[in-house]
Amino acid sequence: MKKSVLLAGESWTSTATHVKGFDQFASVTYHTGAEQFLALLSQGDYVVTHMPSHDAQTHFPQTVEGLQAYDAIILSDIGANTLLLHPDTWAKSQRTPNRLKALRDYVDAGGGLMMIGGYLSFQGINGSARFRNTPVEEVLPVRCLPYDDRVEVPEGFTPACVASHPVIEGLTEPWPHLLGYNEVELKPDATLIAEVPGTHHPLLAAGQYGKGRTLAWTSDMSVHWLPPEFSDWNGYATLWRNCLDWLTEGRGKG
Repeated sequence: MKKSVLLAGESWTSTATHVKGFDQFASVTYHTGAEQFLALLSQGDYVVTHMPSHDAQTHFPQTVEGLQAYDAIILSDIGANTLLLHPDTWAKSQRTPNRLKALRDYVDAGGGLMMIGGYLSFQGINGSARFRNTPVEEVLPVRCLPYDDRVEVPEGFTPACVASHPVIEGLTEPWPHLLGYNEVELKPDATLIAEVPGTHHPLLAAGQYGKGRTLAWTSDMSVHWLPPEFSDWNGYATLWRNCLDWLTEGRGKG
């Protein structure tokens, strides 16, 4: 039976003001960076449910039991506030469960958690992703910095694999270039799999917490840090499948 994965985030809405001489009008556009990821995984061993950021604020599971409907959870470009501030708390001042604590306990009980980088991952732009010193950071293989952690590399960098690990099995080097990442610190008990040359900042790291497993990929899932050269690479699908295979090892459903 196929394993179940929840991808939360990887969506945004932008507004624009158009000025044409005397007149002006506004437009709103919805974006998602998950299409290629979802298409690649639509065939195979996984059923991936995409919960865009605006839905996650209300519908992301509030309990460990709710999270256990999934073999793995991926947080991608979604800040801590979206999971902390359920509308009942934000708009009605009602008490609601702390979903960051639920994620920690889910991993402790054997679940798999991966965080993928972006402007609202780890600590994020202007520090606004705010995962530092949270229960989610507690289970990740990396620590977040206390400030804006984005590293823009417009000239590109080629990832360097520094350890053998199942998540990079079958991937030949050199990998295509990337254009940026979130700077984080590797925890002492974590495994560094790939890094940024020169800075030696973690790019891909693996860890364990309780009975569960965690991964951190500090660059993006899609544009702008992850360019078409990377997403069109035949290793792109292999990388994500390997990550899910490792996160969910031993968690078959039937």
